[in-house]
Amino acid sequence: MRRPQSIKSRVLVGVLVFLVLLGVGFLSAVPPLVMGDMINQHVDFSTVYDAEEFGLTATELTLRTDDGYSISAFEVEANDPRAVIILISGIHNPSVTAFFGHARMFREHGYASVLYDMRAHGKSQGDVIALGHLETLDTQAVVDYIRSKDEYQGLPIIVYGLSMGGAVAINSIGQIPEISGLVSMSAYSSWEDVFQENMLAMGAPKLLAKIQAPFVKLYTLLKFGLKTSNIYPKKQIANLGERPALLMHSHDDSQVLYANFERILERAPGHVETWTRAGDNHLMSMDFLYPENDPEYAQRVLESLGRNFSL
Repeated sequence: MRRPQSIKSRVLVGVLVFLVLLGVGFLSAVPPLVMGDMINQHVDFSTVYDAEEFGLTATELTLRTDDGYSISAFEVEANDPRAVIILISGIHNPSVTAFFGHARMFREHGYASVLYDMRAHGKSQGDVIALGHLETLDTQAVVDYIRSKDEYQGLPIIVYGLSMGGAVAINSIGQIPEISGLVSMSAYSSWEDVFQENMLAMGAPKLLAKIQAPFVKLYTLLKFGLKTSNIYPKKQIANLGERPALLMHSHDDSQVLYANFERILERAPGHVETWTRAGDNHLMSMDFLYPENDPEYAQRVLESLGRNFSL
């Protein structure tokens, strides 16, 4: 008499297990399906600027990372520099050469610059964008180059990034003790956070978006290695210590939501400076190519650098 009920129970358990496995399989498949085309590529920029367009002379460099990537960079020297600024751009655009206007502004105020394209961007090697998890190795190659030059001996090194470059800048200062200061614009707090927010923006149920986050983390760990598990901005900002930092974000940023800035700031040391703008200004400057045309932005950045890295 009990056998039919027992069979029914086993069938029910089997169906539930199948549905759970099916759900896990679906959730595991979403990150590679959504992210694959975004990160499994080499970014060839449609617009690349020449230093001469900005009245500069830049030395083109080819640097080597510890994991074997060739990284393209440009060095803009300054007379008797007070510091060297490493400039890093975003995930798909613009080319780091769009920072030549910044390099000119910085040179006029006594700062040398090294602008580099992350792996899988521009002339740098690579076919996978690592979302900030491995690009700290690219920054380390630039730091090693700066430290190798006699004229830069003893000078502070400042890392300055935009969007994904801002995330890489935060991760870099968290991982590289030789870096003396940080400026970050429109950085995301972690890739899982951005993924979850984009799902919500596309109308996905909140519970589904929340459940998806650990599967995004699992995918990035499998893609970039277990050693990268803690390499994300809201974790690495805590490693800043007493080094100066300026974090910037716009309140209505549609590409990286303002909540990312808030999450990073929650874990940042209390001395960190912040500057926010109204509206959707992902690039922060109203004239990114010629930042001196946006006095409010230029003044905010230069004053922060001057306070912390005066001669």
